[in-house]
Amino acid sequence: MIKLTIQAIRQTLVWTVIAGVVYPLAFTLFAQLVFPRQANGSLIERDGKLVGSEWMAQQFQGAKYFWPRPSAASYGTGASGLAAGSGSNLGPTSAQLQTNVRANAKALRDANKLGADAPVPADLVYASASGVDPHISPEAARFQVARVAAARGMGVDLVRSIVEQNIEPPQLGFLGEARVNVLQLNLALDAVGMKKSG
Repeated sequence: MIKLTIQAIRQTLVWTVIAGVVYPLAFTLFAQLVFPRQANGSLIERDGKLVGSEWMAQQFQGAKYFWPRPSAASYGTGASGLAAGSGSNLGPTSAQLQTNVRANAKALRDANKLGADAPVPADLVYASASGVDPHISPEAARFQVARVAAARGMGVDLVRSIVEQNIEPPQLGFLGEARVNVLQLNLALDAVGMKKSG
């Protein structure tokens, strides 16, 4: 019996070191060597300043920016995911979800000067499960073009072309859907605006 207990303790210690120390360190080292940008959060800098991560949504306010999906987690990672009280884990029969969707749709229609029954893209009224989804659909980006162009005093065709240039295809050509990274799109828009003013 004592021999089995010692073997069990030894196995526990060995596998704790392998799975809890060696394996994570090996993968961390591998990621830092092979994919350093991604391993460090795919951070985006402009003019030497950190402006965000390619994989984390952030709130953009005002008419001159494209807006991301709504966030039930206030675009924070602390309440992200499916933990209690976090992202969008409300069911389809939830009265709160219906209230949120109606409010989001009304805000979108008002901001884009549309009628009360105008259709709006689903991803601009439903929050993502994580609350930090950085992408919107190409349709959701195109939906916002007129508002952004008017607010910036830019031509609609120019803003639309910036959207089209920032559409990412499905991964490997067939996984998922085409999408637009909102932060990247807004940075591209700002860069064009600075060129025009400079």
